[in-house]
Amino acid sequence: MAESVPVSSDIPAGESKILPVEAETIKQRVEEVVQWVDSLEHKLTEVENFYSTIAVSNSSPRHVVGIRKVQQEAARREAVAAKRMHDLMRQFGTIFRQITQHKCAWPFMHPVDVESLGLDDYYEVIDEPMDFSTIKNQMEAKDGTGYKHVMQIYADMRLVFENAMKYNEDASDVYSMAKTLLQKFEEKWAHFLPKVQEEEKIREEEEKQAAMEALLAKEASHTKTTRDLSNEICNVNDELEKLRNVVVGRCRKITSEEKRNIGFALLKLSTDELQKVLGIVAQADPRFQTRAEEVTIEMDVLDEPTLWRLKFLVKDALENAKKKEETIRTKQNNEVSNKRNAVNKLAERRTKRTCL
Repeated sequence: MAESVPVSSDIPAGESKILPVEAETIKQRVEEVVQWVDSLEHKLTEVENFYSTIAVSNSSPRHVVGIRKVQQEAARREAVAAKRMHDLMRQFGTIFRQITQHKCAWPFMHPVDVESLGLDDYYEVIDEPMDFSTIKNQMEAKDGTGYKHVMQIYADMRLVFENAMKYNEDASDVYSMAKTLLQKFEEKWAHFLPKVQEEEKIREEEEKQAAMEALLAKEASHTKTTRDLSNEICNVNDELEKLRNVVVGRCRKITSEEKRNIGFALLKLSTDELQKVLGIVAQADPRFQTRAEEVTIEMDVLDEPTLWRLKFLVKDALENAKKKEETIRTKQNNEVSNKRNAVNKLAERRTKRTCL
């Protein structure tokens, strides 16, 4: 008569000879390894996220430097760019002096004296007042609060004229003077603009280069992290193997009957679970062919650690399958019960209607 396939209860847990104190030590070490694995997963996620968001071409050789070197180079490049911009703003000073020395410039030399001129609605019309003295102070500021870019001066110069033309009537002298100065300013700016555009082009190229260098440095850092992760994963595997050997060394040997029960239980495993079984066997015997058309597992030639791993894998798999079957059965019973209740309620309604 053929032997029946065992259920999870036929595959008992292992009998251990581990003392309570030793068991607590092993448990603590296992918890440490779990935390170790969690930290590795966090690092691995960071590396995966990094590589999923970049696409660096490998078509040309790249000179990779460290992150600290990139930061130093970025600071140096920023200082050089600031000096070039300072020189550019100094050159703009010539235009500023020409405009402020024009005969039409006097109304705009200082902030509008709203009180003495009785301009009660000035701040209702003008959101951001501006004048030449304020611009001059910003250009000459030494405390870091001044202009950082020549385009900021250009914008404030235009603001002086636009405010005057916005507040004053078209036919007024102030409006006419502001319009005249704006025209002369734009003419001079048009000659100066190519220098600004050239500086913008240089800055754009430098920013691209800096971004690429930072990316390559970060990539190199993540490459090192990947190597370190690989080494740590190997260390984790070694530590787990040591713990497994300690535990198995304290357990009794698998009996012949248990070997048969494990073999029969394999017939009830899913495809995914069988793949795990093949992986466990292959770890113990690298010559084992997991991709062969027909695979034979000889229980008698497997070592004790492998047998215990298979024992617990099969036990957990059968228990999970049993729980799944119970869940499905409970769901089906609930559905039948719900249908029965619905039929009973419908019958009650029909009875009440008949009585009426």
